Amino acid sequence: MLRIALPNKGRLSEDARGLFNQAGLEVRTAGLRALTASLGGEFEAIFVRAQDIPEFVADDAADAGITGLDLVTESGRNLEEKLDLGFGRCRLVLAAREDSAVHSVEDIQEGSRVATAFPAIARKFFESNKKSVTLVPVSGAAEIAPHLGIADMIVDIVSTGSTLRTNGLREVTTLMESTARLFSSPTITTSGNSAKQTALDELVMALDSVIHARGKRYLMANVPRARLDRVKDILPGLNGPTVIDILNGGLYVAVHAVVPADSIYRTIASLKTLGAEGILVTKIERLMP
Repeated sequence: MLRIALPNKGRLSEDARGLFNQAGLEVRTAGLRALTASLGGEFEAIFVRAQDIPEFVADDAADAGITGLDLVTESGRNLEEKLDLGFGRCRLVLAAREDSAVHSVEDIQEGSRVATAFPAIARKFFESNKKSVTLVPVSGAAEIAPHLGIADMIVDIVSTGSTLRTNGLREVTTLMESTARLFSSPTITTSGNSAKQTALDELVMALDSVIHARGKRYLMANVPRARLDRVKDILPGLNGPTVIDILNGGLYVAVHAVVPADSIYRTIASLKTLGAEGILVTKIERLMP
C-alpha cells in the first residue's frame, strides 16, 4: 500500500482531498484531527505541512506527496515529478516598494537586502543575474519588511498580486511559476519494487483522468447525414466526432464528441442551424486521452 503525504490545511489540502474524492479514492479519516486516513481503501494518506512534504518523500517516510513545485524547488530534494495537478497556481516574484527606484533586475543596487521565505531559490536567482544582495530569511508576512526597514525588497509568493498592492508594493520580475504537483520518491524506481511502481502508475492514471475531464462535456446529437462535413468543423472532439448509424434513422446519424464546457452554448446553437435534433449534454467524471 502506497503512503501519500497530503497538505494538512489550507487551499492545497482542500483541493487535494477533492481530487482524490473525484478519482474514487475517498478520504476516510477517524476524525477532523486525524493525522492519517484511508484513500478509498487503496492507499494510506498522512497529513503534514505542505513545506515538509518534500522531506517526507525524499526520506521515504512517504512514497509520494502532493505539494507546490516552489516548495520542492526550495527544498533542493531530488524527487520525481509524476503529474501537474493544475491547482495551487502561483508565482514567486521579486517586489519592491511603490516609491522604490528598482523597476528591473538591472536597477538592483549591490548590498540590497531582500526578505524571503525562499532563500535557496532567491540566492540562485540573484547569483545567476550577478547581483550581490543580502538575504533576510523570514517565515511569513514578508510584505511588511520593506516598510519596517528590515529589507529593501522581498521575494514572495503571489496569486493575483492584490496583497502586494494593498501593502504598497509592486512586482519587479517573476522568478518562477508554480502549481501543485504529485511527486514520488526516486527509490520506487531504483528499488525494483514492481508492486509499488504499479500502484503509483495506477494512482497517476486515476488522478490524470479526473484532471483531463475538467472543463469538458460529452455531447450527443442526431444530425442530418448530408451535413456531416459541417458537423466535423463544429465538433472536432479529441480525434473528431464519433458517428453512429441510427436504427431506421434514415437521413440522420448520431454523433458523439467531447467538447469544451465554456463553448457549449455556441456549439449547440451551431448544431441547431444544421438541423440537429435530440441534443444531449452530460458532465464527464473521468477522461483518458
